[in-house]
Amino acid sequence: MAIKLRQLHRRIRNIHHIRQIAKAMYAISSTQVLLRKRQLLAARPFSSEAKKTLGEIAAWARTQSVTHPFLAGNGKPGHGLLVLNADRGLCGRYVDEVNRAALEFLHSHAQTQLVVVGDKAIRYLRREGWPIHQAYRRLERPSFSQAQRIQEDLLSLYAEVGEIHVVYAEFRGELLHQVRVERLLPVVLPDAAPRELLAEPDLFTLIEELTRIWLLGKVYLLLLEAKTSEHAARRQAMKNATDNADELLQKLTVQYNKARQQRITLELMDIMGGAEAIREET
Repeated sequence: MAIKLRQLHRRIRNIHHIRQIAKAMYAISSTQVLLRKRQLLAARPFSSEAKKTLGEIAAWARTQSVTHPFLAGNGKPGHGLLVLNADRGLCGRYVDEVNRAALEFLHSHAQTQLVVVGDKAIRYLRREGWPIHQAYRRLERPSFSQAQRIQEDLLSLYAEVGEIHVVYAEFRGELLHQVRVERLLPVVLPDAAPRELLAEPDLFTLIEELTRIWLLGKVYLLLLEAKTSEHAARRQAMKNATDNADELLQKLTVQYNKARQQRITLELMDIMGGAEAIREET
C-alpha cells in the first residue's frame, strides 16, 4: 500500500510539473499569435494590391507584344520548392502536415531543388534523402531582411529551373490553418483590363522591378502566415495538454485519496485488533 501511495504521489507531482510547462507555453504562444497576427493583417493588402497592379501592367504589355520570363516562364525544366515549417515541435499536426505536403510535391516533381525554412522540415527532408539547396533556421521573428535573403535565393534558383513553388500553412483563424501549395514564379496573375501607361525606361524593366518588389512582399507575407499558424497550432496543443493534465490530476488525486483512506483504515484495524488482543490477555 505504501509503495502504491508513493507511486501515485510521484505521478501527481510529475503531471503537475508538465501542466506548469504546458500552461507557460500556452501563455507565450498566445502572445506570439497576437503579435504575428497584427503583422500579418498589415502585410496582406500590399501583396494583393501589388499583384493587381502587376496584372494591369502585364495586360498592357501584352498589347505591346512585351513579355518577361517572370510572367511568361523561362522554358527551363525542373522545379524549385520553398518549404516553410517550424524549428520546434509541440504544435499538434502542424509540422507533419507541412512535411507531408512537401513530400507529395517532391514525389510528383522529380527534378526539384529545395529552399527550406525550419529545422523540422530540414531534418525530415534530409532523412528522406532529398538534397537541400539552401536552409534557414531560427527565423522566429520574420523581417524584411530575412525575406530579402530568401527572395534572392529564389530568383537565383529561377535562373536554373522553370517554376518556383511554395509549401506553407495559411492562417485562416485562431483554430484553423490550411496547408497550401502555390506557384510563385512565373507569377500567376489575375485577369485584368490593360491600363495604358508610359514606362521609363521600358515595360520590360518595369515588370522585372515590380515583380521583384511583389516577390519580396510575398515572401515576407508567407513567413508571417507560417509563423502565425505555427503559434496558433502550438497554443491549441498546449491548451489541450493543460486540460488533459487537469483531468488526469483530478483522477489521480481521487485514487490517491482512496488509497490513503484505505491505508488509514487498515492501520486503525491493526490498532484495534492489537488493543483487543491485549484486553483478552488481561
